Amino acid sequence: MQITLHIPDPPLRRLEAICGDVPRAVLEGFAADAYRTGTLSRAEVGQLLEPDAIGQTEACLSAHQAKPAPTCDEVADDARALREATGS
Repeated sequence: MQITLHIPDPPLRRLEAICGDVPRAVLEGFAADAYRTGTLSRAEVGQLLEPDAIGQTEACLSAHQAKPAPTCDEVADDARALREATGS
């Protein structure tokens, strides 16, 4: 699938000055957000970005500070640890 995005020239020039390859930056931002929200897995992000190596996917996710949302079990573990630490 190909998606066309219209960006007016003034903001486009500013974006190009900051990140260079705007289409790639948009794709990486989208992929990172989809990973962060749990919409895409790490493997699916890799497929979307078509990286040559796993390291490229990791670098993209790291650059966007994309970490998956915690699971219910992780939240429960954190709450339990906090209760134990505070004596509640």
